[in-house]
Amino acid sequence: MSISIGKRILLGFVAIILVILALGIYALGQIGSVRDTTDAIVARDLTVMRQLDELGNRARDMGILRRNAVIATLMKAQGNTVKDEDTFAIWRRTASSTEALYKELLQEAADYRTRAVSQDRGMAWDRMHTTLTAAFEIYHRYRDGSEAQLNANAAADVMGVESRNEEVSRLYEATVTGIARARDTLDENITAGQRGVADLYERSRISIGLTLAAAVALSLLITFVISRAVVRPLEAVMDFAERVGAGDLSRTVDIRGHDEIARLGRALNGMVAGLADLARTNRAATSDLNAAAAEIRASAQEQAASVEEQFAAVQETAATVDEITHSGAQIGKRAGEVIATAQSTAQTSRAGLRAVADTARAMESIREQAEAVAGNIVALSEKTQAIGDIITTVNDISERTHLLALNAAIEAAAAGESGRSFAVVASEMKLLADQAKAATGQVRTILGEIQRGINTSVMLTEEAVKRAAAGKARSDTTQRTIEEITARVEESVQTFQQIVASTNQQQLGIEQVMGALQNIRQASQQTAAGTREVEAASANLTELAQALMTLAERYRH
Repeated sequence: MSISIGKRILLGFVAIILVILALGIYALGQIGSVRDTTDAIVARDLTVMRQLDELGNRARDMGILRRNAVIATLMKAQGNTVKDEDTFAIWRRTASSTEALYKELLQEAADYRTRAVSQDRGMAWDRMHTTLTAAFEIYHRYRDGSEAQLNANAAADVMGVESRNEEVSRLYEATVTGIARARDTLDENITAGQRGVADLYERSRISIGLTLAAAVALSLLITFVISRAVVRPLEAVMDFAERVGAGDLSRTVDIRGHDEIARLGRALNGMVAGLADLARTNRAATSDLNAAAAEIRASAQEQAASVEEQFAAVQETAATVDEITHSGAQIGKRAGEVIATAQSTAQTSRAGLRAVADTARAMESIREQAEAVAGNIVALSEKTQAIGDIITTVNDISERTHLLALNAAIEAAAAGESGRSFAVVASEMKLLADQAKAATGQVRTILGEIQRGINTSVMLTEEAVKRAAAGKARSDTTQRTIEEITARVEESVQTFQQIVASTNQQQLGIEQVMGALQNIRQASQQTAAGTREVEAASANLTELAQALMTLAERYRH
């Protein structure tokens, strides 16, 4: 089962928090242990100190009571009056409580010796017990000697009191000294307790430090695991996105698991596959468009050459017709001389017949060339229709590119910060789609203008063909008329009037031919202009196809 990135990070934080919580609990336990140990040591030492102070005070009280009793006995022996007090009873109660305190201290020393926090502390309590035992034995001798002296004092035995006074005083000093030694031993015990507390604190500090180091190591391990599970796959996806942004569509990202990064990787692989298909389709369509533009340009160049040839033929025909006009004028001038020079007129008529035949042939050539121009223009119109279909395909590709770029932008926005590079790719694809769409719009507009020019050229060419046919018919009529004139000029001069009338008709026909030739010249000029526009549009289309090819080559697959 794959765990999501959020759950991994949450589990890592929970583990770190648990470690910190365990460390805190352990540290609090160690601090509590140090506090409890310190409290126990202080409480025991203070209790024993107060008891030793109390023991010393009682021993001094016993000494004071004994001295007061001795002084009272001596003063009575000297006849002085002394206040009667039951000193012996007070002394016994004090001696009894002092003995009980000794026993209590011995019991406590023995008990604390077995429950010591350290070996030094146990040895100190053992020395305390030994010192108290020795002091208790001295106290017993002091109490027995004091009691014998007090008994002698009660019996008013002055000699007995004085004889025991020195020994009892010495035992008193020994008793007080023993209690002072016990107090010194307690001071040593307190020092040992301080060392024990310091050792416990040091052990607690070391253990807390080791636990903290273990917590830090565990935190680093958890961080390494999270980095290995999250950061490295994310870096791989980002590197793949940067390669896609640079135009490399030949690779895919390795997908493992089902977490967020895996889903992002699969989405990226799908997007790259779509971009690769789009790039291949765009490259193929652009190649077709480039080839069609090249064909249109070649056809336009051929059409331009044909129109130039047609224009030259029209110029030659116009020159011929102009010569015919001049010939007709000469015929008019020489009309007065026709009777005398009938033979010359016949010869001139035969020359006119040949000129009319040449004119007919020229008119036929003009008609054939006009029909060829019309056929080329119709073929050019069909190719512009093919270009329109190609442009429709390019426009569809642009719209698909725009939709794919929009989907990629949505996916990049859903990916957040890690999708920023895909937003750049989507923006570039959208810009490419918009440019292609704008370019197809421009080409469509230019093709519309070309189509209108072609339609106009077709109409003008058809009109020129019709007028050439009409001119051909008139030339045929003129030829037949001249033939009749040539046949009859030798028969009768009287037919001169008919010849003059026929000549006038010929002049009018020639003028009409001149008008038709002028129209054909204008149509040829318009056709040439339209052809140049078609050539310029095909050049622009070729440049657009090259730009699209350059943009398509940016993406490798």
